[in-house]
Amino acid sequence: MSKAKHGLGKGLSALIRPAQQLPQQPPPKQTYSSSVAEEPVIGSIAQIEITRIRPNPFQPRADFDQQALDELKDSIQRKGIIQPVTVRRSKDGMYDLISGERRLRASTEIGLETIPAYIIDVKHDEDMLELALIENLQREHLNPIEIAISYQRLSKDVGLSPDDIASKVSKDRTTVVNFLRLLKLPEKIQHALRKNDVTMGHARALIALPDERVQLKLFEKIVKKGLNVRQVERLVREFGKKSERKSPLHHRRGDSTLGSIEERIQQILGTRVKINVQDGGRGEITVEFYSSDDLERLFDLFSTIRS
Repeated sequence: MSKAKHGLGKGLSALIRPAQQLPQQPPPKQTYSSSVAEEPVIGSIAQIEITRIRPNPFQPRADFDQQALDELKDSIQRKGIIQPVTVRRSKDGMYDLISGERRLRASTEIGLETIPAYIIDVKHDEDMLELALIENLQREHLNPIEIAISYQRLSKDVGLSPDDIASKVSKDRTTVVNFLRLLKLPEKIQHALRKNDVTMGHARALIALPDERVQLKLFEKIVKKGLNVRQVERLVREFGKKSERKSPLHHRRGDSTLGSIEERIQQILGTRVKINVQDGGRGEITVEFYSSDDLERLFDLFSTIRS
């Protein structure tokens, strides 16, 4: 009696249960979005929608050169934005710009929707002002008047002393005070400084003159004849010598020597000086100042005297 033959006719498929066939799924679609689903954390760099960034309300720069802005736009289109702007998050879901207004303007004009931004935590407007001014002073090419205005705002609005400002912007105190003195010049000369029609050296020489009328007269000569700084300094010294010879103080007091000394001190200090001499040769020197900044300037001059 023959037995039924059991073989492996069906092969391995008879021993292994076939896996259940799953329907084919398309690969996940990769999407690229310029915005983020969640708000970026403080201290991070993220792509922020440009429409959510407000311009810096404390921006010290008043003059934006269009040619330089066009060059920046071309650079961004070719290479992208290399350095992120700096912003703080606002309670209304917007962002306030701290530094990078030129980059923001250029990106807006070429139609970018987002911009890389470094997000920092700034709670108080005073801190915002200080950061914005210092960031711009350290990173941007401001003209002398913009620098002076920035120093003035740090002094008046933030309450920093010239020493504090000097420390924060890595300058010496005398430099800070010299910039602040520029704001005492007539508006016409300040405008020329903004436009680079005259230099900081020209302006510092003009400050030594006694009043606006004389300053403007010499300024017109600078523009008309293209005088350099050394020529202007020489004219200022010559004016001082002429003033000594013409000073009405000599006639009023009947003492040309005393009047000459008084006038020379006025020229050195850049402010009104009175000398009162009593019987016996004793007396006093009165030095006038017209603001806290002016007092700081005089202090700097006196501090340079070494015994």
